[in-house]
Amino acid sequence: MSIQIEYFGHSCFRVSKNGYRVLFDPYADSSVPGMQLPDHLEAEEVLCSHAHEDHNAVEKVQIIRSASSSPFAVAEMTVEHDDANGRKRGLNRIRILSSDGCRIAHFGDLGRILNVTEIQNLMNLDCIMIPCGGYFTIDADQVRSIVERIQPKLTILMHYRTSTSGYSLIESIDEIQKKIPSLKQLDETSVEIDGETAGIIALKPIQ
Repeated sequence: MSIQIEYFGHSCFRVSKNGYRVLFDPYADSSVPGMQLPDHLEAEEVLCSHAHEDHNAVEKVQIIRSASSSPFAVAEMTVEHDDANGRKRGLNRIRILSSDGCRIAHFGDLGRILNVTEIQNLMNLDCIMIPCGGYFTIDADQVRSIVERIQPKLTILMHYRTSTSGYSLIESIDEIQKKIPSLKQLDETSVEIDGETAGIIALKPIQ
């Protein structure tokens, strides 16, 4: 069975397989301008990259006790949330889900370019969810550099500004489009990871 990835805006995604759902980085009400998570958001597991309120609102999620075990193995890498060894914004966790040979990574609020060892650990990924808005995280130029080096099959952008949502200090999706011309802005709110989907995309949030 393929893996489904749903987008809820900002850096919040839900990754599902065989009915088991892992939710990444839920955001608190009023923490992200123009965005609010749906009521009754459910998942069997919640993973947060760091403790800021726009990534750590576990109280927004109804945790469902699953009768079956998770189909995902979870690994993590700790990296800085900024380019000053964490002195500005602390640390951030990149999480990697693995299932039947498929590897998916959520980069959280990565705030600096990756080093050689980190690049090596992130090779052979089927999908990455990566921030691209700059200021609080890496920007579109840095994303393009990372994607060129680790060459994931599918890249899903997150943590950017739109015409109706997002922080004023970060890049808009239209500005990012100019820096990453191959970006496809989709009307779909989810995507299937089936070995065929590839490229760099932005999804429409479920609101």
